Amino acid sequence: MFLENTVNHKEQFGWIEVICGSMFSGKTEELIRRLKRAQFAKQKVEIFKPSIDTRYDEEMVVSHNKNEIRSTPVPAAANIAILAQGCDVVGIDEAQFFDDEIVKICNDLANSGIRVIVAGLDMDFKGNPFGPMPALMATAEYVTKVHAVCTRTGNLANYSYRKTDNDNLVFLGETEEYEPLSRAAYYEAMRKSQEVQQTEKVKTRKNHE
Repeated sequence: MFLENTVNHKEQFGWIEVICGSMFSGKTEELIRRLKRAQFAKQKVEIFKPSIDTRYDEEMVVSHNKNEIRSTPVPAAANIAILAQGCDVVGIDEAQFFDDEIVKICNDLANSGIRVIVAGLDMDFKGNPFGPMPALMATAEYVTKVHAVCTRTGNLANYSYRKTDNDNLVFLGETEEYEPLSRAAYYEAMRKSQEVQQTEKVKTRKNHE
């Protein structure tokens, strides 16, 4: 279980916590839990999310089971540095969608004495490290990896399998577009998907001959 850093008033630095995992693993749920505890303790809390994330609400950060907390949507990481001044705790959801500057900004905030809590996907739908998340995990004091349950095997899932043909890296979706899979189920699904694509290519080529 995650425990907050012991407060040492002689040390004027904050720290970074990263919550990562696949889709449907409870990342946002854990982010909201930590932020609400800080609010209950009367700490000044600000929450940010990328403005492109409008799946549930334009302003609220909302988990899959409908827990929510008010946030400030921002178009770029640079906006966070301006709006976070004077805070005790800063929360950032869907960090994988921000530009690489988010890494420097999180470290600058921590260096100024702020507790920074970041949640995001650690891998994209192709199974590759996602955006700035690897660098955030490397520079964070605490990294919590949460898991979903594989929809095909019932084992722990850490891959986000995209069920649609859309090949864009940034593609917002829910259970209609994604499902959490274990390593074995993910690579089996990818293998079958590639076979189907190859079959379609052969059919298309024959039709043009």
